[in-house]
Amino acid sequence: MWQHKNDLVEGFAEKYAVHSLAYYEFHEQMLLAIQREKQLKKWNRQWKINLIEKTNPTWKDLWEELL
Repeated sequence: MWQHKNDLVEGFAEKYAVHSLAYYEFHEQMLLAIQREKQLKKWNRQWKINLIEKTNPTWKDLWEELL
């Protein structure tokens, strides 16, 4: 996450200057996390927004919670 916040990793976060963490999930196994990420990528934008706002209605940056 630190690398993304400081634009040290090429990709979406760097290209669109996205530096806030509005949503995250923990998974016991990496394979389950990857499967979930692929599932969410297929969702339409509004479904993703609804998922975020269900647990983080103010879109607070959750990065501090993970430290």
